[in-house]
Amino acid sequence: MQALVVQIKRWAAMALRGRSLAIAAVAILAVSCGNAFLPSLDSNPWEVISLETEATFSDIAFTADPSHGWLVGSRTTLLETTDGGKTWEPRSLNLGDQRYTFTSVSFADQEGWVAGQPSILLHTRDGGGSWEKVPLSEKLPGTPFMVTALKANEVELATDVGAIYRTKDGGKNWKALVLGAVGVVRNMTRSEDGSYVAVSSRGNFYSTWTPGELDWEPHNRQNSRRLQNIGFDKSGGLWLIARGGQLQFSPTGSEDGWQDPLNPELASSWGLLDMGYRTPDEIWVSGGSGNLLNSQDGGKTWYKDKELSAVPSNFYRILFMSPEQGFILGQRGYLLRYEGKAAV
Repeated sequence: MQALVVQIKRWAAMALRGRSLAIAAVAILAVSCGNAFLPSLDSNPWEVISLETEATFSDIAFTADPSHGWLVGSRTTLLETTDGGKTWEPRSLNLGDQRYTFTSVSFADQEGWVAGQPSILLHTRDGGGSWEKVPLSEKLPGTPFMVTALKANEVELATDVGAIYRTKDGGKNWKALVLGAVGVVRNMTRSEDGSYVAVSSRGNFYSTWTPGELDWEPHNRQNSRRLQNIGFDKSGGLWLIARGGQLQFSPTGSEDGWQDPLNPELASSWGLLDMGYRTPDEIWVSGGSGNLLNSQDGGKTWYKDKELSAVPSNFYRILFMSPEQGFILGQRGYLLRYEGKAAV
């Protein structure tokens, strides 16, 4: 019995020692990881808008009038605003019983286009007062994924496998700009000069295409982490988001120009989904569960907009039409509208 008591005392001492070591390890980790939890922004410049829909929003675009815009998403969602995005009204189209996910919308003056899946392309010439369905070939590689209005009757259409087409007669005839497809993509972005960048569906690699090239150019990812998203900055450089909330920048846009990766907030950066530039130096990064990060110096220091952490939505996409007008698109009818420096 005495031996048993001695053994129990030894176990208790070991457990106490182990607990002390664990607490010390946590304390050391908290001190050494200065970016474990980010400081909060002084004020929240975003207005939370909750619409009566369960849709996940995909894209937003405005006509020549910055107060008149269109918002698209899943569940055949098409909404219109006439007050700069403060309020939105649903618009119904006669598309039969088929339900669509509208993935992209774009306007050049009053002429607009909406692309979606299953294969659909819509066209308006009067700011959305009326929409017509543009017939697409059954041999189209993939399904419409991204549409970019260029000028009257001219639009560029990219599919979810990287096929890129352009029409100059309102959709009657199309010219292929790329000979080969890149494969199914997770996401795709187009720069102002007409270049494209896309992440493969599994995040194994990314590909770039510039006007005049016949094929996409594939690029290996920088480390073992799979890619989540990629896009262009204000000067044509590249940024990427990898799994685990890792960010990386290539100011030159070249494969050998990638800087060292960084994790803005180790405690909650694992769900980062998109990045947007309001100005060349002001960056916003969105993620799951109301996660929204901000940098005012091009990514050197970071803050967290903690006022939005209670919003029950993932923030999937960030779009700035100008430094004064921007939106962050979420799910279940949630979106954020940029209201400038003043706190909401």
